[in-house]
Amino acid sequence: MTQATEGPAAPSGERSPGGAGWATLAGVLAGGAGLAVAELVAAVVAPGASTLFAGGAAVVDAVPPWLKDVAVEWFGTNDKAVLLATMGVVLALGAALAGWLELRRPPTGAVLMGVVGVVGVVVALLRPSATPLWALPSAIGLGAAVLLLRAAVARLRPAPGRSEVSASDTPGGAVNRRGFLAVSGITVGVAVLALAGSRVLSMGSTAVSAVREKLRLPTARTPAPPVPAGADLKLDDLAPYVTPNSDFYRIDTALIVPQVSPQDWSLEVRGLVDEPFTLTWDELMELPMEEHYVTLSCVSNAVGGDLVGNALWLGYPIRALLERAKPRAGADMVLSTSDDGFTAGTPLDVLQDADRECLLAIGMNGEPLPEEHGFPARLVVPGLYGYVSATKWVTSLEVTTFDADEGYWTPRGWSALGPIKIASRIDVPRLSAPPSAGAVTVAGVAWAQHTGISKVEVRADGGDWVTAELAETVGPDTWRQWHTSIDLEAGYHSLAVRATDSDGQVQTETKAPPAPNGASGWQTVSITVE
Repeated sequence: MTQATEGPAAPSGERSPGGAGWATLAGVLAGGAGLAVAELVAAVVAPGASTLFAGGAAVVDAVPPWLKDVAVEWFGTNDKAVLLATMGVVLALGAALAGWLELRRPPTGAVLMGVVGVVGVVVALLRPSATPLWALPSAIGLGAAVLLLRAAVARLRPAPGRSEVSASDTPGGAVNRRGFLAVSGITVGVAVLALAGSRVLSMGSTAVSAVREKLRLPTARTPAPPVPAGADLKLDDLAPYVTPNSDFYRIDTALIVPQVSPQDWSLEVRGLVDEPFTLTWDELMELPMEEHYVTLSCVSNAVGGDLVGNALWLGYPIRALLERAKPRAGADMVLSTSDDGFTAGTPLDVLQDADRECLLAIGMNGEPLPEEHGFPARLVVPGLYGYVSATKWVTSLEVTTFDADEGYWTPRGWSALGPIKIASRIDVPRLSAPPSAGAVTVAGVAWAQHTGISKVEVRADGGDWVTAELAETVGPDTWRQWHTSIDLEAGYHSLAVRATDSDGQVQTETKAPPAPNGASGWQTVSITVE
């Protein structure tokens, strides 16, 4: 065995030759273990208190409307996964930097990691439903990360009084391989055990899923009218009249789907009312339910986009809840709040409109609401974009005024009122499935919720408008399929579509982005005819 030689100790701040790569690895491992520990503590305190998810929610809160639109346009309903993945990469790079700094200039790396922990604590405490306990996940998790980082990097320096350690213990004669690997193994073990523990403690989500699967919805006292046979043209690539739950778009601010058991759920109706009350799940189940087909659309939906869907909703009329509470004169808004703290401000007169089927919904297409769509209860309001009306996991309705309160998206640059604009979309033909020259079928959907569609027109290559044939529909609160046939020669062509609502208003050609109150303009698509 090669004997270690005596010599002057390396200064504590100097980098050991060849140790930088090991130090960055130590930083990544320590950071990962810290986040895992934070997840474990959050599973005990509250899932939303975890460093990763609280930080992600803060990012969602801070992004300007234009950036939100870009994220939705690029990634669609995968925007949350992309955000979390991006945060993971950034945190990993930061942890690697902390490891490198800890080797070169101790304790700079530990301080950097500690600062991340402090930021995590502050961000968690600023969440809408936070309690003082929400500080614990970041504090404990990143505290553990600092200890593991310092322990690992300490093995990358020669011991006092030695200029090097035995070659059998070190690659390149500088790193205490055995000690470093031992600490690294402990770090990985901590991460694995913490993640496993957090999964065990998070079994509540599985429990809620089990409750949902066993739940039997009450029969609607007022059932929806049957869908006319001619409402669904059943063309390939054409969106079906009723959107399956699995295909229904999901855009919301919840990075973690709230897990709310029906037996723990209640709805508080309060504010500027004479008779505030709290409604329990059992009491809701005793109320006369109604069914209605309603199309919902996200304000972030671009022209021709797919953030829109039609479903059969089962629920209790919101106007009946408001009648029971007796709103006071001067009130003009209802601020609905989600279990995760999201809020939406909806005009009071819309919710009280006897001709508008606004529901406290508990069912979707014949089954309990999917968890990601608001189980056990949500709001469904025809004619308004979801950001001002479609609160999921709803827990309270506060009658108030637009002067006194505002929903989540209003201070972030979006309009306080969100009436859905007339829109139309071309689904057929697809660019990926070129039609043959001759009579080409053109089809799609159009919507003007709560008003209804009276006409859809299509034109090719800037020519004359051709009136399409409209499919049947249940009523004005749903979208409507349409189709026509246009003679096209082989080659490239441009198709445009526009719709007219039942009041005679024609869809505007003026192009506008989703922010601040919904996109507008005619959709134009390019196709190849063979």
